[in-house]
Amino acid sequence: MAAAKQAVMFVWEGKDKQGKLVKGEMSGKSDALVKAQLRRQGINPLKVKKKPKSLLGGGGGKKITPKDITIFSRQLATMMSSGVPLVQSFEIIGRGHENARMQDLILGVKADVEAGNSLTESLRKRPLQFNELYCNLVEAGEHAGILEAILHKLATYMEKTEYLKSKIKAALFYPAAVIVVAGIVVTILMIFVIPQFSELFGSFGADLPALTQMLIDMSDFFVQWWWAIFAAIIGTVFAFLELHKRSIPFAHFLDRMSLKIPIIGNVLEKSAIARFARTLETMFAAGTPLVESMNSVAGACGNIIFYDACIKIRDEISTGTQLQASMRETGLFPNMVIQMVAIGEESGSIDTMLGKVADWYEQEVDDAVEALTSLLEPAIMAFLGVVIGGIVIGMYLPIFKMGAVV
Repeated sequence: MAAAKQAVMFVWEGKDKQGKLVKGEMSGKSDALVKAQLRRQGINPLKVKKKPKSLLGGGGGKKITPKDITIFSRQLATMMSSGVPLVQSFEIIGRGHENARMQDLILGVKADVEAGNSLTESLRKRPLQFNELYCNLVEAGEHAGILEAILHKLATYMEKTEYLKSKIKAALFYPAAVIVVAGIVVTILMIFVIPQFSELFGSFGADLPALTQMLIDMSDFFVQWWWAIFAAIIGTVFAFLELHKRSIPFAHFLDRMSLKIPIIGNVLEKSAIARFARTLETMFAAGTPLVESMNSVAGACGNIIFYDACIKIRDEISTGTQLQASMRETGLFPNMVIQMVAIGEESGSIDTMLGKVADWYEQEVDDAVEALTSLLEPAIMAFLGVVIGGIVIGMYLPIFKMGAVV
């Protein structure tokens, strides 16, 4: 059986009932269907053609980021709360966006909604930008008639999640950048600087200090095999990323080990708990059933160990086990978190208790990242001092030795 034809974006021109020339965009499976849809809207189509790919996000414009989706969600929620109709809100936000790709995304959703699709159906066609959690919450909002409130919750959730991610990335970026710069400096010294000293020391005709000789031997090896060294580094990084993406046992091992790294592991664990609590709070407050919510919560934790734990919690909840009992069985959640969830279950305010847990752990991550940054700065400076200083001392030791002899 042939696969259903995918809807594409068309640009059209036509005349309305007053004879005024109008134009716009519409999603459809063929130009004939688009023309029929326009006629139903009282528009006589004069020209209908596929929108060029260069305008569909494949050409100009920056890549769409989670921050773009977060800002869009907040703008849409604000405009709908102000009484602006959904389609008009899309039009205003889309036309005013500076990023061509984001503009096309928003106007594409608007065209789908105008064609009679629900907002959820339109968003599900764009899974790269709108994940399962986003679509599930929007669907819950549409069914319950509280789309504005859900969009506000979504925007708040995404703002807090992105802030948490940015804090962790900022903490890890600094040492990574310093290590890369140190690697470049050491490479330059090994390839260009140390060979010059080696030629100079060769004319002395005397034994070199052990440190100097070791550095010269390393430099000779590096000059001869630099291509193999770089190929090995790039190959290792590529293989590492592919294994993490394709091998579940390796991903399990890596995520389990990352949680055991001193200081950093503590930050990653608190971040996973904060995401768990914030996501479950948002889903529960939107009226999504607990069992269904756990699928989205699992994907939001950012760690495969917590992902598996969420799936296990989901399965146990579906058989009638309480949430707090299921969480305790995983052995991943601190007693304080379990007690807060237990209180929420008893009082019927799980979303409120989860919100407090999320606020607490987000603040804990914030404080831990600041402490990590303050610890890393002196450690990195000491590392650079040992590496670069060791090379400099090793190269000047023979000169000092000659000065002492003279």
